Amino acid sequence: MNVPPQAPQYPPYAMQPPPYVPYPSASAGWYPPVPQSSSAPEPVPAPAPARTVRSELRGAVLHVELDSPETGNAVTMAMLDELLAVLAVPDPAVRVIVLSAAGRDFCLGGDRDELLAGLDEDPTGGRIRAYGDKARRVCDALVNSPAVTVARVQGRATGAGFALALACDLRAGADNAVFRLPELALGLPVAWGGLLPRLLHEVGAARVREIILTGRPVGAAEARELAILQRVVPEQELDEAVAEWARPITRRPEAALRVTKTLLASHASATRMADASMLDAELMASVLAAAHYTHTAAGRGPAS
Repeated sequence: MNVPPQAPQYPPYAMQPPPYVPYPSASAGWYPPVPQSSSAPEPVPAPAPARTVRSELRGAVLHVELDSPETGNAVTMAMLDELLAVLAVPDPAVRVIVLSAAGRDFCLGGDRDELLAGLDEDPTGGRIRAYGDKARRVCDALVNSPAVTVARVQGRATGAGFALALACDLRAGADNAVFRLPELALGLPVAWGGLLPRLLHEVGAARVREIILTGRPVGAAEARELAILQRVVPEQELDEAVAEWARPITRRPEAALRVTKTLLASHASATRMADASMLDAELMASVLAAAHYTHTAAGRGPAS
């Protein structure tokens, strides 16, 4: 006798199988839910900061270009970091470093908005000191590089831009180049990257005194007379003028070139009784912090 199979029995405490309920037809406009992933979405990485310095090695010549033309190549903390990354560890294969800039102007100076923001963040001037220390390290890297450094200047070279150009061994300028130190009118000391002692040595105290106290612009022709520039050409000929210097230098024996650069730098520094440019960062921070405090205490907001 065949006994029909019995449906399995479940004790009352066991989970009962759910009844079968067919999905409604897709034609009725209903679809089964899509399972959702329980894992959290992967974080989107922050975009990398825009670079403000480009470098390219062409044979034994390293081309370093300030590349922030929309700001007039204003020198920011980020730009100083990028310059240090390129210049602080010299490559022995490099015989010439060409410092140039994109756009109409070589460099319009330090980024004042960043400096003022640094004072808001640290009214004691700590951010300004860090900025000034990096500025000095960049200029020292240009002065003390075993390679010959060449500034390629077009348009305006103001404040920090003036200092960067002057830190180079050789300086070629377009006939539209203009140098200016407006620091005094802006309530600042001339204390950026060791500019002042270098300018006094290259140009002479009487002329430097007049340029700083009046803040007047120095055009290309006068800059050539004062040895701020050693060569002036039309802007379209500037690259060739730089190349004419670089070609013979790249053929010089490496050891002789390195020793000659060291001798020139040491004799230049021997003319200084003391290197007061070591205090540049402290002077800049102290003056800006004092001005910032005066304006905020008077209820007028930060100095501008």
